[in-house]
Amino acid sequence: MAFAPLRKTAAALSAAAAILLAIPPTASAAPTPHSPYGTLARENFDHLPLGPVTSSGNWTTDTSDGTLTVAPSTTGHGRELRIRTEGNGHAFLVFPDLAPPGNSYWARLRLRVADFPTAPDWAHWTIAEASGSDAPTLVRPLGGQYAPTDKGNFWGVGSDLGLTGDWTSWKTSAPAKAGKWQCAEFHLDATDNRVTVYLNGVEQSDLTVSTKNHGGTADDFTFPTFDKLKLGWQLYQADPSPSSYDVRVDDVAVSGRRVGCGAGDS
Repeated sequence: MAFAPLRKTAAALSAAAAILLAIPPTASAAPTPHSPYGTLARENFDHLPLGPVTSSGNWTTDTSDGTLTVAPSTTGHGRELRIRTEGNGHAFLVFPDLAPPGNSYWARLRLRVADFPTAPDWAHWTIAEASGSDAPTLVRPLGGQYAPTDKGNFWGVGSDLGLTGDWTSWKTSAPAKAGKWQCAEFHLDATDNRVTVYLNGVEQSDLTVSTKNHGGTADDFTFPTFDKLKLGWQLYQADPSPSSYDVRVDDVAVSGRRVGCGAGDS
């Protein structure tokens, strides 16, 4: 009689194990759509075949004189996206149909730009562009410009096609360094139409723009209702030097909360 409860317990455990084994492996392995950071989109390219790519899952591409290719990681682990453009071409990874709560979100990506432009003077480039179908305003939270007066390229936040016009608010306190991997983050906060940029986890406060504080006309800077995010490379001036550009991107995350640079997209 003393062993009956043990036999019943063993039988119950055996039955529970059988139920667990009956569950398809993908049922527990698949992440929920908004975990673990209120995720809107993410990509680390490790599950994609090597070679040219035009779409996958929740993203597509936008190119002109440019290509996107999944390549072995330059760090020796996994895979990454290689973006290559010629002249003033562009090549973007595009996340469509975003619906960020409160029209605000964070984005994180790791990137390496082989070379920034050195001609023509004031050559302007974009890494990230956020937009919405309800207004023409293009918000460029991550980009920059070649400033001949300061003999270098500098990060800056910008915008185009809205009431504040075409502008890039670059700062010499944020030099753009070629040939090095770095973690870039930005936060689009609709409460004050505020764009905040972080490089390698450090806030670049000089780059922050908002409704009244920006680089355009005297009009208020206001966000569209965001539904699309483009990440990649675009150079706007013809006949630049160098004549082609190589950008590597990895560990992309778009979220309602800050993901940070310490969390890889595994």
